[in-house]
Formats: sequence, C-alpha cells, structure tokens
Amino acid sequence: MVGKTRLALAPLVNHWWNVPLYVTARGLSTSPMPYRGDLFELEFDFIDHRLHARLSSGDSRSIELRPQSVAAFYEEYLHLLQTLAIDVKIRPRPVEVPSPIPFAEDRQHASYDRDAVERFWRILRHCDTLFQLFRGRFLGKSSPVHFFWGSFDLAVTRFSGRLAPPRPGADAITQEAYSHEVISAGFWPGNGGFGAAAFYCYAAPEPPGLKQQQVSPSQSFYSGELNEFLLKYDDIRRANSPENAILEFLQSSYEAAARLAGWDRAALERSAGPA
Repeated sequence: MVGKTRLALAPLVNHWWNVPLYVTARGLSTSPMPYRGDLFELEFDFIDHRLHARLSSGDSRSIELRPQSVAAFYEEYLHLLQTLAIDVKIRPRPVEVPSPIPFAEDRQHASYDRDAVERFWRILRHCDTLFQLFRGRFLGKSSPVHFFWGSFDLAVTRFSGRLAPPRPGADAITQEAYSHEVISAGFWPGNGGFGAAAFYCYAAPEPPGLKQQQVSPSQSFYSGELNEFLLKYDDIRRANSPENAILEFLQSSYEAAARLAGWDRAALERSAGPA
C-alpha cells in the first residue's frame, strides 16, 4: 500500500527508481514525494512500530503497526491519508505474489511479529551500509541502494553505460528496467525463487561463460535455475568477518561479469580491490 502510494505520487525515474523504499535510521521510508505544492513522506518506524505520515507543511499522523488483518490495516491506512487530505489512487491488490487477494478482502493474513520485523530491519541496516560502501567504489552510473517492496529485496545496480539489446517478449516494465547493461547485486530475505536468505549477483544481459566462473568466498555458487551467483546468509553468519565476506562476494561476482562483458573498468571503477 505504501509502495503503491509512492508509485502513484513520485515522478517516473529511469529503470523505475521512483518505485522503491529506502533504509532509514528507524525503518523504511518512501523518501519525500511531491503532492500539490507540498512534500509528503511515509516511514515505517520499526523501533516504535508505527507508520508515520508527514507533510512538509508540518502536519503529521501515525498508526500503530500491530497484529490485524490486511483488510483492517487497509481501512486504517486509507483513513490516515484522508486525515492529511492526501487523495491518491492505487491498485488495491498486492503484486508479485501468487493468488493475490484484494486488500479490502484479505482477512486471512493478520500477523505482525515485532521481533521478526526488528531482526529483519537490523539485517537491512547492515546490508545497506555495505552496499553503500560497494556503490562508492564505482564511478559510472549506479543506482541508489533500493528496497523493492514488490520483490522484497535490497539491491544496488551498476551500469556499463551501453544500451542493452531489447528483451524478446518482455513487457514495458521489464524493458524499462533493463534498457541498459547492468550488473546488479542484492539481498533476498528468503524469496526470489531460492527459498533461503541469500546475497545475489547477476548480469543482464549475461555474458557467455559467466556460469563457469568461480567467485569468492568459497561458499558462493552459480544457480543455473536463477542465473545468479548466490551466497547463503547462513554461510555469511559463520564467516570470521561477515562484512568482509559480503564485500568479497559483491566485488568478485561483479569483476567476473564485468570482465566477460567487456566493461571499461578503468574508466568506471574507483577501486577494484576488496575491502
């Protein structure tokens, strides 16, 4: 609901960069969105467990994050927007999930686990810090560190600067997302078609020979099913330095893809070495 509100209000940015949320010191935020001469933002506060809605004019409201059905939360969320005179139209059903139930009809999903939410946010905080460091090593075009609310992954994407060939049969959304050559890395909390929490890296288009490359650390592997390099979160937790292991994975998988794809690394990179 919050992500769809951002999608409705934020101007289109290349590769759908107007869609994601961003890690904050307290949770996840839409960042400021323009609204009728004002600025409007929504923030999930995972310390006090509230959803805050704020206007640059000074008005603000919040609702508690607690166990309740999706339908009940949707009604409360719409009321929150109404009290701030925010009039926004969103498609009232989830995306990127099997058998989606319209928000107003979903009384099946009604849980809210404060401890799990806080642990997930702490993981995102640490990942965001490392992804920001990794992003800073690149001089070419790079995305901000995004949290995509549809696919539920935290990601950062590097660009070669070259156009990518059109994807046969791809819809307009996918064509916009992959209009240029990319190497993208991120963190899945357990979805993404793998079924376990993992860090990932892929290239689009994928250069020939990438799946045969060895990347670091040694627990990393290439998934032929997903066409991605993967490093399981559980393996990271057992590493002597999880931070260095994650940065090693990000750097080595990027290097493998960039080398095979013929990227101009001398012009694009600030530092090609590991942390």
